[in-house]
Amino acid sequence: MEAMEHILIIDDDEGLVHFLRRFFQRKGYDVTACLTGRDALAAIPKQNFDLILLDYKMPDINGLDMLAEIRRIEIKTPVILMTAYGTTDLAIETMKLGAYDYLTKPFDRKDLSRIVTEALAVNRQMKERVRIGAGPDTATGADESRSIRIVGHGKQMQEIFKRIGQVAANDVPVLITGESGTGKELVARALYHHSHRNDRPFIAVNCAAIPDNLFESELFGHERGAFTGADRTYIGKMERCDQGTLFLDEISELAPGVQAKLLRALQEGEIERVGGSGPIKVDVRVIAATNRNLEQEIETGGFRKDLYWRLKVITIDLPPLRRRREDIPHLADYFLARFCAEYNRPLCYLSESALTKLTAYSWPGNVRELENCIRRAVLLTAGEVIPDGSLMIPDADTEPLPGDLDTTQLMARLRATLDDILPQLLKRPGQGLHAHLVEVVETAAITHALESCDNNQVQAAALLGISRNTLRQRLKKQRDDSGAGQEPERIAGEKR
Repeated sequence: MEAMEHILIIDDDEGLVHFLRRFFQRKGYDVTACLTGRDALAAIPKQNFDLILLDYKMPDINGLDMLAEIRRIEIKTPVILMTAYGTTDLAIETMKLGAYDYLTKPFDRKDLSRIVTEALAVNRQMKERVRIGAGPDTATGADESRSIRIVGHGKQMQEIFKRIGQVAANDVPVLITGESGTGKELVARALYHHSHRNDRPFIAVNCAAIPDNLFESELFGHERGAFTGADRTYIGKMERCDQGTLFLDEISELAPGVQAKLLRALQEGEIERVGGSGPIKVDVRVIAATNRNLEQEIETGGFRKDLYWRLKVITIDLPPLRRRREDIPHLADYFLARFCAEYNRPLCYLSESALTKLTAYSWPGNVRELENCIRRAVLLTAGEVIPDGSLMIPDADTEPLPGDLDTTQLMARLRATLDDILPQLLKRPGQGLHAHLVEVVETAAITHALESCDNNQVQAAALLGISRNTLRQRLKKQRDDSGAGQEPERIAGEKR
């Protein structure tokens, strides 16, 4: 079972300490309280705290001095400063000294819960070390109970591990590409843990999960009064990450205006809060990830070319699980050991038929799907051996038919087919392979769209997501390339 997260409260107000203790204990946290700064400095090196709430005005040591001392002894725990003096200067000094955030008294309980939840998530990401390969991490002395592993024995993953080692220590942006579920965030965290910034914050942001109208504020912050409801200065993710690492997942979802501001932050090393009066210097390493083709997004106007090249200093492309099937048994063993320990049950094993079933499946959800599959099997199996019936995936010969798959799964199958064919094509001499490939795919798509719409060009164009004029131009080009003197009969009789 996972250990209870431990919060340290440092405040000389016994009434507030009593309130905070009960508030956090009801939420399932372990709480320690110190009424003086000296008591806290004695306790901090002896215990592993997951979050520190520190009062600004203490009788023996000023809160800012306490914060500086906590950072001097290299404690990575996030610190939230509590104060009744919510001035802009104090906020700036607090962040300069490495606080995660600050809270003004009296507390709004929603603000308190939100900030604490976010800070604990950052703590887990900073302290749960991502390890690479199969051997123990003796060089770093990583705590096995607070680590997670990227598993890969095949040549493709070994090359990725080598690339991580080459670039982790260098302050350059990295773009991680690959299908959903391939482990892009784990690679980002491995880059962070093996960098010289690993004693500073690591914050992961899912760009697809934040509404466009809130994203600028979330990333860059806002000043009090900047808009309706902005009743306090809000420190954005990038400013909280100063001297640390910011991971932007699903980077293709950023709105154009935010893309422009992010580009400026990367180029100039400064941001401006919403409603702010001037720039704020920040030193942040940005790692971005996407499951989309950003070059295609650029062509359609969905992504800025200059931002793309700014992010794409180093690229790490993660292969889908179906292209590294040799790793499936190793991944399964790793997840079995992890979940048996997590659910406090004896180690169990896969039957031969279960392992055969795992390696034969195409895994459209990649490593994430395999992880969930093994978790369910551990929970549902009573004995030591997991039979194939406990694996809630179809047999290789009974996988869902194309009509039962969603768009993402169908695209994954198309890509898998191309992965099988393209290496053979690339071995054959000849010119114009790219043009031929585009022509073959486009012709097939148009032909099937027209057939499915009974040759109605208006409906076929809508189905393909192009204009009718574009469709007619493509059809004309196909006729010209084939040397046909007239429109084929099935198109000449189109329904209008």
